[in-house]
Amino acid sequence: MLRALLALLLAGSTCSAGAATLVHNVKGYTLNQGELETFAALEFEGKTITAVYDSALAAEQSQARDKIDAGGATLLPGLIDAHGHIGGYGQALASVDLFGAGSEAEAARRVADFAAQNKDAWIVGRGWNQVLWQDKEFPERSSLDSVDTDRPIALSRVDGHALWVNSTALEMAGIDAETPDPDGGQIIRGADGKPTGVLIDNAMDKVFRAIPSLTDDNIAEYQRQALLSAASFGLTSIHDAGITAAQVKAFQTLQASGSLPLRVYAMLDVLDHENDAILARGPQIDPEHMLDIRSVKISADGALGSRGAALFEDYSDKPGHTGLLLLSDEDLRHHMSRAMAAGYQVNTHAIGDLANARILDLYEELMPQYKSTDQRHRIEHSQILRVEDIPRFASLGVIASIQPTHATSDMNMAGDRLGKDRLVGAYAWKSLLDSGAHLAGGSDFPVEHPNPFFGLYSAITRQNHDGEPPGGWLPEQKISRTEALYLFTEGAAYSAHQEQLIGRLAPGYFADFILVKEDYFDMPESDIWNSTVLETWVGGTKVYSK
Repeated sequence: MLRALLALLLAGSTCSAGAATLVHNVKGYTLNQGELETFAALEFEGKTITAVYDSALAAEQSQARDKIDAGGATLLPGLIDAHGHIGGYGQALASVDLFGAGSEAEAARRVADFAAQNKDAWIVGRGWNQVLWQDKEFPERSSLDSVDTDRPIALSRVDGHALWVNSTALEMAGIDAETPDPDGGQIIRGADGKPTGVLIDNAMDKVFRAIPSLTDDNIAEYQRQALLSAASFGLTSIHDAGITAAQVKAFQTLQASGSLPLRVYAMLDVLDHENDAILARGPQIDPEHMLDIRSVKISADGALGSRGAALFEDYSDKPGHTGLLLLSDEDLRHHMSRAMAAGYQVNTHAIGDLANARILDLYEELMPQYKSTDQRHRIEHSQILRVEDIPRFASLGVIASIQPTHATSDMNMAGDRLGKDRLVGAYAWKSLLDSGAHLAGGSDFPVEHPNPFFGLYSAITRQNHDGEPPGGWLPEQKISRTEALYLFTEGAAYSAHQEQLIGRLAPGYFADFILVKEDYFDMPESDIWNSTVLETWVGGTKVYSK
């Protein structure tokens, strides 16, 4: 109530403190509970917005000491990514880049080029996607053996749910023809029963345990580099989906040294036992909201591209296979219960229709027991849904945390995996919005590119950057520019209990905003993905300038 009263008083003020800064000559846009508002100038003092002026004439009344002429640029609220992997992105920036590789041979060549310049004990990378290759088949360890057999090689698939390794990595991990598939995982094998070099979901763990641990300094530097890169795309806040206790420590180190450029909303990896002590202390809310720790991340299934998403019925392109459930009902219930009991928001990864229904059932069962409905529990991805499960998000108060670019990245294989009938509830962002559900927008970087304008474009057009397919894929699920902006501003802020702090531009809110060269609401929709961020500001501090 006090914040609302303060905001009202400030909004009505025609004269502000001389220590303030005025950003004028802008095309300003913000949302107010989903409704679009325009303005001509923004004023802030310290970390907080003090006034928003609806016209240039009104802005002349400002007594701000510093005035910034934005040259007609568009001013938007700082964009929020509700689901990314900061440490993983930082590591990806420093490892083999396999995104967009058009064949297994091209991917292997990139590894060879990287290996020639890098002397680390392990060669690691990310981004291969066999769906883009002509034969669409998983790669083989022999391609990597031809690159290097002295050093182990481990390369994550684009979605992070499959790992391509060489024979050396398999040997170091103790995986051979006699190694059984773990629960929730699969070792891809050849006709001779030997591992081919691709490991799915929980089968990757043996390799991960064999890779030398990062130092605290390594982790913090990866985080810092990732956040600086994200700032260049207009992101001011990121929800980090599933972090270890070591990553928590690194974030705290960055914050203490003043080296945390963006806001971080942390989801604790509930399977990291070292997080148990953090969980037991209850949510940790930073007064400045640069590092809030009040949620956990749990994974129920795998991904669609690696056929790990858990489905009710068989995969259309692999009869007899329904995907992978990564945890038993007993384990899911245990982890959800202990997080709810500690006062944490529970954010559960679910992609397949079976996994989504299963998680909705568990939320419905557990939320009344722990009186935790107000924690705004989430389903991360909410990607493939039965039509009858779509209204349950709104009725249960469960947030659908979605990644619009997944739709346009997956459209080249989703129909093959699911068949026509199941596509009705797949990537159904418009249906979820129309049902009254709360949605939050993200990218799942480094699975996808962290640029939020890619997500805005995908949500609006349902097309790739070449404008394909004409009219958009599953075009009935397109959403408007205003609705798309909501996903990455007010919607994402709400999903982090921060809608009174960030996500819109109004007196009393933090001065998190971006300046963009193009006019998001007036430019051709085909160009939205290529928008140019000029400046990024977090809490009244400029953290990026082009």
